[in-house]
Amino acid sequence: MAIDTRTPRTGQRWHPAWTVAAVTLGALVAAAAFRSSTGVLIEPIESEFGWTRATTSGAVSLNLVLYGLAAPFAAAVMERFGPRRVVTLSLLLVGLASLATTFMTAPWQLWLLWGFVIGIGTGAMALVFGAIVANRWFHTHRGLVMGVFSAANATGQLIFLPAIAWAAEHHGWRSAAYVTVGLALLMSLLIWLFLGDQPADRGMLPYGVAEGYAVEAPPATTESPALAAIRVLRQSSRSWAFWALVLTFWVCGWSTNGLIQTHFIPAAHDHGMAQTTAAGLLALVGIFDVLGTVASGWLTDRMDSRVLLAIYYGGRGLSLLAIDAVLAPHVEPGMWVFIVFYGLDWVATVPPTVALCRQHFGIKDSGMVFGWVFCAHMVGAGIGASIAGWIRTASGSYHSAWLLAAALCFISVGLALSIRKRPMTVAT
Repeated sequence: MAIDTRTPRTGQRWHPAWTVAAVTLGALVAAAAFRSSTGVLIEPIESEFGWTRATTSGAVSLNLVLYGLAAPFAAAVMERFGPRRVVTLSLLLVGLASLATTFMTAPWQLWLLWGFVIGIGTGAMALVFGAIVANRWFHTHRGLVMGVFSAANATGQLIFLPAIAWAAEHHGWRSAAYVTVGLALLMSLLIWLFLGDQPADRGMLPYGVAEGYAVEAPPATTESPALAAIRVLRQSSRSWAFWALVLTFWVCGWSTNGLIQTHFIPAAHDHGMAQTTAAGLLALVGIFDVLGTVASGWLTDRMDSRVLLAIYYGGRGLSLLAIDAVLAPHVEPGMWVFIVFYGLDWVATVPPTVALCRQHFGIKDSGMVFGWVFCAHMVGAGIGASIAGWIRTASGSYHSAWLLAAALCFISVGLALSIRKRPMTVAT
């Protein structure tokens, strides 16, 4: 296998890795904006066409499923053809599909565009994209960079969701769709111009590698991306580390997107809190999510990732045990503590999970491995949302749903600590 010993150009203060990281973050933020826009546009579309909530939510559900399932295969395609071409094409597809929704007249078109095309397009820009970029372009600060990438979802919602909502309210839902179209086309151009597939293509080494240091170049491959994704799944599934990461991330999806994101507002309303107040509190979670995930990335560069995961899942479990005590008609001090902590902990699990994928399965396959782990996250979110809803319907309360999720978080503590420690090397 070839060894790339080329060195960075001397006298260059700004390493291109940071430009690559900036446009990657922009694409991830844009993908989050596309995904969050569906929640704003559902009611206006239903009002215009007379479609039922089952019709529109079915398209969103298809989007969620394909978003998760696309991740490992998207990683394989990026390994074969490079992130630049894959992400540029994905952004163009999302933009064109968003534009096409403004001309739709039948429910099947909504399912095709929102559910299928945008589901796969945004799935190709899920966190596996960020993981591949961080692994290829950075030797030092990988955890910090991955933390910033992980915060993109909350950042996209905070920046663009208010603009999309304002456009939909004052100028109609089609105007809001045009916002996402323009964003997609702009980011596709920036990705094509500034995203490099790997440092070696520019005669450089990853950021943080000393001049003259030998680094293994990613080998060229002619393997089918679909076969590569299946091969990586088959090989990695022989390792306990893989199953521990799958199970812990499955619980992560259950306890965040599935439980809190889906059921926090109706649960707060059960305790007499106004829905607008509960929605505002959930939005605050996104602000602290940015801070917590970046901090988690910084810690991942300095601490054992297994220990970090144990701390995150343990703390999340304790907070779920306390949520019934802090829910009330008005925002009490205990609720502020819950919001701050849950926000800081929301996706703090991502940087150490990505790091463990890299340490145990190597840079070449870690993107696809994380894709399968991320798929488990979305499956856990779907199952958690359904079971919490069933518990609320059967018992009239979310109490058992909180306890069940807390128990799963405590089990995840043991799963994280059961992963065998691997030494850190340049190759990983």
